[in-house]
Amino acid sequence: MASLTIRELRKSYGPVEVMHGVDLDIEDGEFVVFVGPSGCGKSTLLRMIAGLEEITSGTVAIDDMEVNAIEPAKRGVAMVFQTYALYPHMTVYNNMAFGLKQIKTPKDEIDRRVKAAAEVLQITDYLDRSPRNLSGGQRQRVAIGRAIVRDPKVFLFDEPLSNLDAALRVQTRIEISKLHERLGSTMIYVTHDQVEAMTLADKIVVLRDGIVEQVGSPTDLYDNPNNMFVAGFIGSPKMNFFETADLNDETVPAGQVIGLRPEHMELATGKDTIVTGTLELAENLGEYVLAHLITDNGTSFVAKIERIDTLKTGQKLSFKADAKFIHHFDKETQKRL
Repeated sequence: MASLTIRELRKSYGPVEVMHGVDLDIEDGEFVVFVGPSGCGKSTLLRMIAGLEEITSGTVAIDDMEVNAIEPAKRGVAMVFQTYALYPHMTVYNNMAFGLKQIKTPKDEIDRRVKAAAEVLQITDYLDRSPRNLSGGQRQRVAIGRAIVRDPKVFLFDEPLSNLDAALRVQTRIEISKLHERLGSTMIYVTHDQVEAMTLADKIVVLRDGIVEQVGSPTDLYDNPNNMFVAGFIGSPKMNFFETADLNDETVPAGQVIGLRPEHMELATGKDTIVTGTLELAENLGEYVLAHLITDNGTSFVAKIERIDTLKTGQKLSFKADAKFIHHFDKETQKRL
């Protein structure tokens, strides 16, 4: 296990700077998730930590030791990639043992580590199989096992679930969470899926265009987003934003934008109505309905409401919300007020 310290980290490709002075502290044993849209720099940042991407300026330190000039294999990190990258001609056992053989680890120590990792990941029965005889979820567990046997200080996961179907993603996400609990290791996980971030992380790092927008626990980011970008990225369905022209509330200044999460909107009929919309689509999900609406001002929004079987397209619906769930943002800077 190890702590990680990043200071003023920058990355440029020629004249184009893609990482803009990132500062970050990751505590020993934390599960940290880098999240953001495609192209925000999350994988680049992970690869700079791993030593697979050259650092233009700034420092990466593991347990207070700068590792900028240390080659990847000696940094004490192990990486699990989006693709399994397993050797098809090798058994599961040999895939997991390969890295240890390369550094001339004693045979009995290799055997001990591989079998211990296989037991943790519940793949002991597959050690003699080849990768082609495994499911996608099993192959990903083998890739994780290959990282575990190295006994790294820091685990790095680069979108490891993106090649799995929906059901396997949920199952493997649970397995990774349990693995963290068992090992207590420092883990850094990259994803574009904010649901993965919310369910896995002790700490979330939200990135946009190579800049850290906010760092905090999942509940911190959900309850107290710094700006409209974080507010709109964290939460599913995403937060709705309304300008003054959309609202029935005349007390909201013209320079403000109101943020309301779909799950905090309640059907209203009286003076407490905040916003009214025309129903465009009702997604009946059994327990609840996701109502997709549009205001007279042309703003689309979503409300998560109790199931109503009589909803019809074109119907007008009005909504209220508890004041504690209403977020206020500056229209120009997009910062939370």
